[in-house]
Amino acid sequence: MLCSASSPPSPPAGGTSSSDHHARLRSAAARSDLPGALAAFAAMSSSAPASAAGPVLRTFTSLLKLCAARADLATGRAVHGHLAARGLAAEALAATALANMYAKCRRPGDARRVFDRMPVRDRVAWNAIVAGYARNGLAGAAMEMVVRMQEDGEQPDSVTLVSVLPACADSQALGACREVHAFAVRGGFDELVNVSTAILDVYCKCGAVEVARAVFDRMPVKNSVSWNAMIKGYAENRNATEALALFKRMVGEGVDVTDVSLLAALHACGELGFLDEGRRVHELLVRTGLESNVSVMNALITMYCKCKRSDLAAQVFDKLRYKTRISWNAMILGCAQNGRSDDAVRLFCRMQLENVKPDSFTLVSVIPALADISDPLQARWIHGYSIRMHLDQDVYVLTALIDMYSKCGRVGIARHLFNSARERHVITWNAMIHGYGSHGFGKVAVELFEEMKSTGKAPNETTFLSVLSACSHAGLVDEGRKYFSTMKEDYGLEPGMEHYGTIVDMLGRAGKLDEAWSFIQKMPIDPGISVYGAMLGACKLHKNVELAEESANRIFELGPEEGVYHVLLANIYANASMWKDVARVRTAMEKKGLQKSPGCSIVQLKNEIHTFYSGSTNHQHAKDIYARLAKLIEEIKAVGYVPDTDSIHDVEDDVKAQLLNTHSEKLAIAYGLIRTAPGTTIQIKKNLRVCNDCHNATKLISLVTGREIIMRDIQRFHHFKDGKCSCGDYW
Repeated sequence: MLCSASSPPSPPAGGTSSSDHHARLRSAAARSDLPGALAAFAAMSSSAPASAAGPVLRTFTSLLKLCAARADLATGRAVHGHLAARGLAAEALAATALANMYAKCRRPGDARRVFDRMPVRDRVAWNAIVAGYARNGLAGAAMEMVVRMQEDGEQPDSVTLVSVLPACADSQALGACREVHAFAVRGGFDELVNVSTAILDVYCKCGAVEVARAVFDRMPVKNSVSWNAMIKGYAENRNATEALALFKRMVGEGVDVTDVSLLAALHACGELGFLDEGRRVHELLVRTGLESNVSVMNALITMYCKCKRSDLAAQVFDKLRYKTRISWNAMILGCAQNGRSDDAVRLFCRMQLENVKPDSFTLVSVIPALADISDPLQARWIHGYSIRMHLDQDVYVLTALIDMYSKCGRVGIARHLFNSARERHVITWNAMIHGYGSHGFGKVAVELFEEMKSTGKAPNETTFLSVLSACSHAGLVDEGRKYFSTMKEDYGLEPGMEHYGTIVDMLGRAGKLDEAWSFIQKMPIDPGISVYGAMLGACKLHKNVELAEESANRIFELGPEEGVYHVLLANIYANASMWKDVARVRTAMEKKGLQKSPGCSIVQLKNEIHTFYSGSTNHQHAKDIYARLAKLIEEIKAVGYVPDTDSIHDVEDDVKAQLLNTHSEKLAIAYGLIRTAPGTTIQIKKNLRVCNDCHNATKLISLVTGREIIMRDIQRFHHFKDGKCSCGDYW
């Protein structure tokens, strides 16, 4: 151990000289062998008195550098004590080494005290304190010391610039960065690759990526760090196209790729959905031997998931020898985002079996999967788990739980959680407002939006999308118009395509088709498929063939990948008995290879998922289901049910009624009634919009059975109870 500064020196141990001990210490320091260096230092301290024959100044500085590298504050303090006892602590070389040691041990205050006691400060000392402040996140103090340095008559050099520039980035001080850049140009330091790289990196981190690119293009010499900084800068500034283009140029020019450039390239491929490019990056990282880099492999998993190839992501994940928590999180999130909710939940369970402790990000990844499954029992399970893990008050976990309960049909529990939140981020408000809107409680959603504004919390684009959607589904046209105008006027938020589509939907549902069409014509951006799709849906609702044809033509020009719009137009023609046009649309669908998605309904009972398609008879209890359904139809006819056959064409009336009676929703409800106790709420999930006939029938089923039935279709929730629906027949 080091001798105390107050202990008298021990007598010499024998024949080994001080220079031999010094050589041992220097050798140990070079090998980062702290125990060996300490042993050599202790031997030196005990072998001679504190004189010229004792430890020399460079011995102390060597030891201090080793302490700094190892962040060994205790040993560094002991060395400081020895220096002070020998009157060497104020020596420029020793003081600089001490300041550097304290800064790297995260004690910038101690570093500053050493610096202030120096009678004479050279440029190296100034650079040490500047770097120390920057390293500890004290950007303002670092920049202040550069100013004081010049006032003290010492000119910054390239080391100073490279030290202070990260501080400019940390504080987003673009103006200070420009000043440093100008100083570098005047002093000719911008010719140095490390200085120019640091400058372009700061510009990127301050959002001035175009200025950074100008610096990059003017660099006479570029190394892999320069390329990496520019590529990463594009990626971090959401310019994936340029990031990928520059990466490809880097590879083409033969510059060595590193983990940094590969991470940025994979991120860009994922953001752009460029699967083929992503596969080429995958091949490149294999050739460069970076398959063992877990960060790169995690990025590869994320890239494949964003390119909608979670199967390829799973292959990468399964081959990982060492899976970090980030690996598990990436795979769970990827499954959840690609519609593989059950796989996401299974991975979450497997993660715990392998003793990997989940964190808040894990829960935020798996909770949306459970929301998609819409099983209240599993919702309560993950909620309880988050409480046991003490993560339930994490604002992102809490928000995910609120959203999950809303999507499981338990909006009351969601509001209880919302009310209990210690902290409400804007996303928390958004989740609750959206929850109310999706359940048909538009007025409550509007009231909550007004409450949000009264608290001083500024809404964002998602907030407005949620409240506009709530207004649309509740027929609150005046409120919707008002909120749309205040979005830009009061909050400076530019409406996106989804906002415009929601306004068209709102006006169309309310029967204001001419106003909706005029709104589309005046849009400042080119209308997309979602906008014309909303118009087409309104035309079907209000039987307007002329505007339907106009909307459909615009949609087909944009080349939709789904056949839903062709089906919608065919149904509009059929309702108007325009059979030649129906045949024309169906022929066009066949030529393009487009198909209508078959409607299905799901009911989950005791952890078993039961899926029903219209007219399906392959369920093991099919006989009982159809018997119960036949009885139900008779019961609801007795209280006024009349089949709505407008949506079925080309068949006789009795066949129409038979087809309606075997819709997937009715089969799922009948099975739920068979398998659950009286009074139990039945919850159904459907992949398409519920039809008028099933909506009317379900209202009456809730009346004659005394059951509450919650149906989640592709657009919203319907709560059927006592013969009424929460949507007020406006959906």
